[in-house]
Amino acid sequence: MCTFILHHCTDLITFKKIAFPLIALFLAYRAVELMSVLLAWDEAGYGSIMNTILAAFMTMLVTGVFAFVGFAYPTHRLLPGSYYRIHHAGALKQLYRGLGVEYFKVLLLLMFWGRKKYRKRYFNGTREGLENFIFQTKQSEFGHLGAFIALLIIAIILAVDGNSMAALVISIINVIGNFYPIVLQRFHRIRIAPIVEST
Repeated sequence: MCTFILHHCTDLITFKKIAFPLIALFLAYRAVELMSVLLAWDEAGYGSIMNTILAAFMTMLVTGVFAFVGFAYPTHRLLPGSYYRIHHAGALKQLYRGLGVEYFKVLLLLMFWGRKKYRKRYFNGTREGLENFIFQTKQSEFGHLGAFIALLIIAIILAVDGNSMAALVISIINVIGNFYPIVLQRFHRIRIAPIVEST
């Protein structure tokens, strides 16, 4: 029975390592296609509502690219460990409070992470769970950081091209959907640092 479960888990992990990057490639391809549409956009002909919808869809595609790769591989290791260390905790706390990230966190709990079974994926109350929590914060932060930078570049290109509406929509969603999670994950590591250091 244990051999069957172990074999099944190994097959699932192998499937994820192959399937999720392929999904990410598909999303990247669709994002490139959508970018060509937005660059050739005639707002007068199609209207600002459709432009806004396509810009919002772009943020989902690009964020999905980084998310799916991160689901399959430890992508946070692409950055040095020094990046994940918090060097100015006071400034980060001020940013956290100033941007109202606490309200964003409450919203996430209400919409996604409020259920116990979802929270246990991040932390199950054990030492190993704490290490997994730190790993997950780094994974999440890297995924959101990659998406944030990519979408920032896309917004700048669209703004320079004259599609200011799409650039604005992408920028707003990018800040809320990617920058806020980056701040939140770094704040998590500040809060658990004393626990890690004492164990």
